[in-house]
Amino acid sequence: MIICTKWGLLFDIDKSKKQVEIWEKRTLEKDFWDNRQEAQATLKKISRVKEDIRRFEELLEKAYYIRDILEMAEKEGEQELFAETAKEIKSLREDFREFELLVLFSGEHDASNAIVSLHAGAGGTEAQDWVEMLLRMYTRWAEASDYEVEIMDYLAGEEAGIKSVTFLVKGTYAYAKLKCEEGVHRLIRISPFDSSGRRHTSFASLSVLPEIGEEIEININPDELKIDTFRAGGAGGQYVNKTESAVRITHIPTGIVAQCQNERSQHANRLAAMKILKAKLYELKQRETEDNLQKLKGEYKEISWGNQIRTYTLNPFTLVKDHRTNLEVGNVQAVLDGDIDDFIYAYLHKQSSHRFQNEQR
Repeated sequence: MIICTKWGLLFDIDKSKKQVEIWEKRTLEKDFWDNRQEAQATLKKISRVKEDIRRFEELLEKAYYIRDILEMAEKEGEQELFAETAKEIKSLREDFREFELLVLFSGEHDASNAIVSLHAGAGGTEAQDWVEMLLRMYTRWAEASDYEVEIMDYLAGEEAGIKSVTFLVKGTYAYAKLKCEEGVHRLIRISPFDSSGRRHTSFASLSVLPEIGEEIEININPDELKIDTFRAGGAGGQYVNKTESAVRITHIPTGIVAQCQNERSQHANRLAAMKILKAKLYELKQRETEDNLQKLKGEYKEISWGNQIRTYTLNPFTLVKDHRTNLEVGNVQAVLDGDIDDFIYAYLHKQSSHRFQNEQR
């Protein structure tokens, strides 16, 4: 059986079942564990596709059940039963929408936790306040998605807001969803910090990395690391530690820096900083490969402050517009309260459409 989503994406359940059988036969071969990294990747794929199949079959069973009940209610004139069952269609549509996302997620690390960093850009205190607003937005979105948020590094602004913050979002497909948010976010509003009541434009950048598990080997030479410790402080200068528990690690060959100050001990901060460094080095390796491929294709677009992915306008009108998909939402407050799924789905739709078109060429 093949199902086609509204985005033109195909899910062939019979093909998926056969692929699982092939992978499972491979796990029984004597040399399966000779390559530990490849073996673990295969087991992950088996688990993921099995979960896709299970969810698909549950949706199909629920759809058949609703169809049968509706037919019976209509035949027997049970208006109340018909109305109650019709409500279940809405729930089914929401479940199917989530299943569509699972089909879209095909990246190697899509199911991973996400390491998210927000940095204030042009705009001074305005931009730092904007970062704090974005942190609240993504925290609320994560909570609504049943994800857990853990602050890893936090640098408060001098007057207000946040200069930069790094946080871990724990949950299945957190990385796949949040990588759709990577880029520059622009805010236009009347400044609460401007006594003249003028309109200001602020920028903040968001970057996201997958949390790299132990199955991915990233060789880091300890001699190539510079490790500094410093005193950690909380928001607004509160909860300043009297000991130098915060850790900053610099990878000398690449100049990549990772730091953490929100754990209780220096040892825990060091482990967290190494986790971030490992993810950054892995991303660097992946991007170098992608850049080489882009150069071969003759296509390359630099990401800069002028290339914002989304604009949040609070004055002179209220509107959130995603410049990649042209999706517009008038209820800005709902978006700032974490209602960003429509933007994520629209971007995934666009990406899948491009991928589908390229596969047809």
